[in-house]
Amino acid sequence: MEKIIIAIDGFSSTGKSTVAKQVAKALNYIYVDTGAMYRAVTYFALENDFIGENVFNSEELINQLDDINITFKFNTDLGFAEVYLNGKNIEANIRTLEVSQYVSPIATLSEVRRKLVEQQQLMGKDKGIVMDGRDIGTVVFPNAALKLFMTASAETRAKRRYKELLERGHNASYAEVLENVTTRDHIDSTREDSPLAKAKDAIEIDNSNLSLDEQFEKILQLAKITLEGLE
Repeated sequence: MEKIIIAIDGFSSTGKSTVAKQVAKALNYIYVDTGAMYRAVTYFALENDFIGENVFNSEELINQLDDINITFKFNTDLGFAEVYLNGKNIEANIRTLEVSQYVSPIATLSEVRRKLVEQQQLMGKDKGIVMDGRDIGTVVFPNAALKLFMTASAETRAKRRYKELLERGHNASYAEVLENVTTRDHIDSTREDSPLAKAKDAIEIDNSNLSLDEQFEKILQLAKITLEGLE
């Protein structure tokens, strides 16, 4: 059976990763969370003091990009792939508000984007992949058979992110999270290299008022229609 690439782009905290995992599982496709890859680089930068409050030593980070090895290993107990940096499981480490605060500046670096885009394109060479991020349909896989662009109001996304952080035991205020969401939107949409943008042929899905199940069913149906069109 023919396989396709499904590219899911959109703003932060729109549930891209959640629905991408669901769709990949339903189609028996590989799921790749590109946001986690940028978070892994951000975590590396924080651990090495290349970025922080009033600090951004991008040159040193760029010089050490070859020392960064990001891999995904499927955890059968959890039912999804966890992120590893140089052999260390950093899945929990990259989901903090601190990493969220610095990931957008890291993602503006052309050298970082080039390194990660090359890896992402290699992952999709055999198709049968669901990938989510900011530039999947515009830069990584401009010829993807199905492109989706996820959106929701900043307030809705901040509430979701705030709830998620609390459930993980992180200390955060809703005001902090909302500020982080709006700041990331601005940086992601205005950066010079591969800004967040909806591909011309992408289907926009505003999930402000959709449940996770409704969103999943809608996207799975779009994937099935796309596949049927290839037969």
